[in-house]
Amino acid sequence: MKREKKFFDNERLIIYVGTAIFFILAVSIGIVMYMSTKKDLEISERTSNVTEETQKEENTENASTSIGKTVEEQTEQGTLIKEDSEENETANTNTTNTTNAQNEEQPKEEPKNETTETQEQVTETKQEVTFIKPTDGEIIGEFAKDNLIYSETLKEWITHTAVDIKADKTSVIKSSADGIVKSIVNDPRYGLTVIIEHDDGYETVYSNLLTAEFVVEGEEVSQGQTIGTAGNTASFESSMDCHLHFELLKDGEYLDPTIYLK
Repeated sequence: MKREKKFFDNERLIIYVGTAIFFILAVSIGIVMYMSTKKDLEISERTSNVTEETQKEENTENASTSIGKTVEEQTEQGTLIKEDSEENETANTNTTNTTNAQNEEQPKEEPKNETTETQEQVTETKQEVTFIKPTDGEIIGEFAKDNLIYSETLKEWITHTAVDIKADKTSVIKSSADGIVKSIVNDPRYGLTVIIEHDDGYETVYSNLLTAEFVVEGEEVSQGQTIGTAGNTASFESSMDCHLHFELLKDGEYLDPTIYLK
């Protein structure tokens, strides 16, 4: 029993001693680590302070140099800017004076009246309508608008708003001027009739025709173009020789064709 008790006492002693040694080692290691860390921190702070001081000195030198250069450069730039400004003002003044002189030298154009200009153009392009005889032959029936003539066919005195131009049967009848065929009709009094419209409100009427197959309504015809052949289809003038009953109108008013025919 004594041996067992002694064994347990030794075992306890060993445990106590081991624990104490472990604790001492742990504390020692902690102290060493703390000291080492503190030393590193001090070295780092010193290094940082030295770096900051160095940077401050460099920045101070750079700042003073930069400020010195900036002042000099600003002075030079100010002089240059002032000189450029004076040159620009002089150039602008010269340009303005030149422009004003040119404007004074150039005569002012009077505004043109567009209406007058258009009227002048229309007058220039507009040509007077001229008329030729639609067929060769003598006039056997005079124009009588304001007086009366005796009709052998009707056996009475009547007005005559045309001229009758003698023409052999089937002889060619021509357009008296440029124009457009307005109508082709069989008139109950004056037979087969062609009406042509011209510029300026003129119209020509070709009656007592035998044929009118050379043109159609709406066709544009030229002066001297064939429009039909002479005949004797007018009931009001059937007793006369074969002829062309020719009328000329201006804005609906009958004119004496002999005054206009060339």
